Amino acid sequence: MRTIWKGSLTFGLVNVPVKVYSATEDHDVPLHQVHDADGGRIRYKRVCEICGQTVAYSEIDRAYQDESQTVVLTKEDLESLPAERSREIDVVEFVPSDQVDLLTLDKAYYLEPDSKSPKAYVLLRKTLEATDRTAIVRFTLRQKTRLAALRVRGDVLVLQTLLWADEVREADFPSLHEDVTVSDKELELSASLVEGFSGDFDPEAFVDEYQVELRTLIDAKIEKGEAFETEETFAPVEKGGEVIDLMEALRASVEKSRAARAEAADEGGSKRDAG
Repeated sequence: MRTIWKGSLTFGLVNVPVKVYSATEDHDVPLHQVHDADGGRIRYKRVCEICGQTVAYSEIDRAYQDESQTVVLTKEDLESLPAERSREIDVVEFVPSDQVDLLTLDKAYYLEPDSKSPKAYVLLRKTLEATDRTAIVRFTLRQKTRLAALRVRGDVLVLQTLLWADEVREADFPSLHEDVTVSDKELELSASLVEGFSGDFDPEAFVDEYQVELRTLIDAKIEKGEAFETEETFAPVEKGGEVIDLMEALRASVEKSRAARAEAADEGGSKRDAG
């Protein structure tokens, strides 16, 4: 794993140097959009709605828009904000673990001790386990202040970012306020059904069947010879992110491929004549 951040966990006078790693990764099979007629890659251009020109990344600013007005924020504007650059993960408080709403949990990171002696790291880990507490912390990542839960997973400390309170929607559905009567017998039968499906959760017992079948389908098409050389239909992208003319690149790629095949055929014919 690659380190994405280095800093220190701090609470009181205790300082725990740590390295931060992403704890999860995406294994979905990447798919592109292509033209169904010829397999050509479909790309998206950044086009200005006023002048109609394709715009380079270097010429793009950010903007805030409400119902009637748009406020443009330049790179200089954003850089002038007092962005935090602290390398500390500050413990705000220790709370009972069951008070952390699972709905607020977001991106997870592993913390590795980054000192000659991991004693302070182990001490914090064991303290969280013994007290059944979760540390609520603040830290800065990619110039954004984040709130996170620091908890224990096996022998490692896990930092899991939290959604801010105003990012969680209220579940205000009229049907939840209806007066519904559940009999003791119905509750007993439902509990029996739950008991019949009870077991210990083993994440490795479950697989993403869609991704498995998708990979099987792709491999089958390759084996049947239904694949083609990417250079023949996918146009390259210029440095700086600008998309070059797709049709011209497509024509050039096809002509290059045909010329190479013709040259190979000619060489094969010459060898047969010589033999």
